[in-house]
Amino acid sequence: MSRIGRKPVSVPKNVKVSISGRTISVEGPKGKLSMEHRPELSVTWDESEKSISVGVDEAKATEDRQLRAYWGTTRSLINNMIEGVTKGYEKKLEIVGVGWSGALQGQNLSLKVGFANRIEVPVPQGLTVAVEKQLITITGADKQEVGHFAAKVRAKRKPEPYNGKGIKYSDEVIQRKQGKAFGK
Repeated sequence: MSRIGRKPVSVPKNVKVSISGRTISVEGPKGKLSMEHRPELSVTWDESEKSISVGVDEAKATEDRQLRAYWGTTRSLINNMIEGVTKGYEKKLEIVGVGWSGALQGQNLSLKVGFANRIEVPVPQGLTVAVEKQLITITGADKQEVGHFAAKVRAKRKPEPYNGKGIKYSDEVIQRKQGKAFGK
């Protein structure tokens, strides 16, 4: 059985939860998120205990491995939604390179990363981007949206292993290569 799926998700008192059909909506101080769960699963909201539990037919779950995976994944997605509307998520990117920088121009992130032209990346709704010279901070309530936008920005100029230049996550370690050896 799914050990993760079996645990109930506790909901803080400043978060409102509503379940209608297969749609789960969560609203908190950082924003509002909703998702639609799979039809094989059942999600229930217990008002007295302030918890959400994800259930599945035990007989089907013992034989169907995919169903157990959906069970745990759905519980984790609901937990991430609740954590997102209470605390929020954050990713930090560093721009490494001489003369390379980033700037916020309206709803676009403008990157100067060694190409002839600046690269414009539109910032999605619900995300907040802060730029301080060579440090980009992306914050938002939706974990998937924050991670996807950070990966999209990083893909514009991935860090290279010889000089370490590029856009990298702040906690990322770039394995450096030696390069060519000249003259023996």
